[in-house]
Amino acid sequence: MVELLFEDIFTLTRLDPDGKKFDKVSRIEARSEQFDMYMQLDVNTEIYPLHVGDKFTMVLTPTLSLDGTPDSGYFTQGGRKSLADKFEYVMHGKLYKISEEASGGPNVKVEIYASFGGLLMMLKGDPSNAAQFELDQRLFLLMRKV
Repeated sequence: MVELLFEDIFTLTRLDPDGKKFDKVSRIEARSEQFDMYMQLDVNTEIYPLHVGDKFTMVLTPTLSLDGTPDSGYFTQGGRKSLADKFEYVMHGKLYKISEEASGGPNVKVEIYASFGGLLMMLKGDPSNAAQFELDQRLFLLMRKV
């Protein structure tokens, strides 16, 4: 069975909050329903168009193998079924930074940063949702509209 590091349903709240910087890429802002996480994510909107108000499931996982076999780092065209078959948009990248807000107190938030070939993600929320993440961890981000 695949071990998912994170899974939730997000609602897109803003598109390109700092203005459109690239023709084929948009930065989205979204909020999750179950864990109340805030996310900024760069998405290739030429191949996966998104609009404000769209709802989508987002999953972070270290492997696409349905049996949980660790990712080897190599792509094989064996035609095997994978977790990616259940999603519409998939990116592979690396987690490069985990930080906590310095404010302290009961409302401390953790920020998780990952890069998917230059497309960036920032996921912010309760530290308990970040317990399984490790620095320099390879990740797959999978999305499917709900």
